[in-house]
Order: sequence, then C-alpha cells, then structure tokens
Amino acid sequence: MNSSVMAIILALCEAVRRGTPLLLGTTGEILNEKSGSLNLGVEGTMAVGAITGALLGLSTSNMFLALLGAFVGGMFCGLIYAFLTITLKANQNVTGLAITIFGGGLCMFVGETLKSTGKFPSYTTEFFAEITGGGIPLLKDIPYIGQLLFSYNALVYIAIVIALIVWIYITKTKSGLRMRAAGENPAAADSVGINVDAERYKNIVIGSGIMGLGGVYMALFINNGLWNTDWINGYGWIAVALVIFSNWSSARAIWGSYVFGLLLALKSRMPSLASAFPSVLSWSTAIPTEVFDALPFIVTMLVLIISSMRKNKNTGCPTGLGLNYFREER
Repeated sequence: MNSSVMAIILALCEAVRRGTPLLLGTTGEILNEKSGSLNLGVEGTMAVGAITGALLGLSTSNMFLALLGAFVGGMFCGLIYAFLTITLKANQNVTGLAITIFGGGLCMFVGETLKSTGKFPSYTTEFFAEITGGGIPLLKDIPYIGQLLFSYNALVYIAIVIALIVWIYITKTKSGLRMRAAGENPAAADSVGINVDAERYKNIVIGSGIMGLGGVYMALFINNGLWNTDWINGYGWIAVALVIFSNWSSARAIWGSYVFGLLLALKSRMPSLASAFPSVLSWSTAIPTEVFDALPFIVTMLVLIISSMRKNKNTGCPTGLGLNYFREER
C-alpha cells in the first residue's frame, strides 16, 4: 500500500477513534438540551462512567458489564442533576458545574485510592485481546476502504447507531415531539397534558447514561485501562461545544465529532503525515507539540464565539434551554 495513502488512512482512523467518545458525549448532551436542560456536567458524568465501567469491566473481563457499569454510572449523575434542577429548581449552570467537579473528584479519589493500595484491576490477556481487536470480518480486509470503515471495535459502531437512533427519536417520533415541546415551551406543553418534569427526567437520565459510555471508551480504548488522572482530559467540554457545532442534531454530530477527533489526532499523526508529504507539511515539524494539544480547545472557543455572533436565529437550540419550569407561574 502506498505510504502516503497509508498515512492519510491511519490519521483518519485515529480521528474516528478519538472522535467516538466525543460523539457519545455530544449525543447525550443533545438529549439533555433538547428537553430544556443545559447540563454542563458532561465532563464529570463521563468521568464517573469511566471509573464505574472500567472497574467493572476490568474486574470481570466482560465488555458488556463494562458498558453497563458506565451507563449506570452516567445515569446516576444524570439523576442527581435532574433531582436538583427539576425537583429542587436549582440553577442549571451551577448544578452542571457541580456535577463536573463531583464526577472528576469521585473518579480521581477512587482511582488514586485503588492504585495506591495496589488494588486497581488490570486487563486479562483475553480481555485485552477483545479490546484491542475488533473490526468486521472479511470487510476489514478490503484494501484501503476496509481499514478506514470496518476495522474498529464494536463501541465505535454502537456510538454511530446510538446517534442515529437519537436523531430518529427526536425528529420522527411522538415521544421525541413531546420532549421537544418540553424544551421549547414547557408551559404550552403542560397545557396540553405533557408531563414536563417527567420528559426532562427521562431524557436527562438516558442522555447522561450515553455520556457515561463515552467515559468508559476513554478509559478502556484510549487509555488502555491504565489509571491516570487525565482519563477524560477536557473531552466533556468539547462535547458541549459540539452540540452547538452540530446544531443540536445527533446525526450531524457524527461527522462533527470526527472533525474534532482529527484535531485531537494531529499530535500523534502529524509526524507521519509530514514524512509522507514533505513538500506540503514539512513546516509542521517546527510546531511545538503543545500547540496540537491546545488546538481542539482553541477551535472549541472559536465555535462558541462564531455561534454567538451568528445572526441566523434558525437553529436547533430549544427556546426554553437553561430555564427551570415553575408550573404555578404558567
């Protein structure tokens, strides 16, 4: 295979791997926001999903239990957020930040405690082979296309399926219509018999569970199950910006996540790209690696700035986003 083509394919494959946890985090946050809840606790929710899923998966060598543990851990954070903001009417922004602090702290406390006592579980040989292997048999052996499209672990494809199911749910189903009504105009939704609180509870908890899956992907597939304090590493904040970037559409979030995944992959893949295309990319070798670390977050800030300056108000942003609903004021 041509070395330059191989360099491009490897960079794109790395973009997909790096973009998958972003897709899961973004999809979960879209469910939260379309129901009217601005949940800034994505980073903390992913962290809790990472630690619960990783511990359960590594302890049992069972990938299904790893995903289940991550989903339940994320749901736990979503339930806390929903109770505080819906039942107790706490400020959504402050509560989301509190979830981020709580989740990150809980993940670090558990991880550091287990590591210091030598009790942090590690991969078995079989489980490591299951995690690092993957791909669709036969299809992954197709030249060029096989490696680019069919060589990933199951969670990559699960993330895409989840994003598409969420898009269908939001745009094509009666349940999705009720959820959008609760986010757009909760008073009007309430007046026609829609239980606004129930709609928000349901979508916050399920969406947070999906965020948790993004966290366990970070723990097991990107960090190889080895404990460190940077398992999530700002991915949750990028996911919040990706919601805006994708215009609150989980289908658009698929390619948006991979664009940001490519930015995250540049640090490791730019040297090989520069070697493959010296006449075009030789200048990149003079750029400090710290610039590539910062690049995704710089682009995140630009997305937020550009979106706030955009004059076109025809966006997918719910009208009632970030506003608690007080039924007695209807």
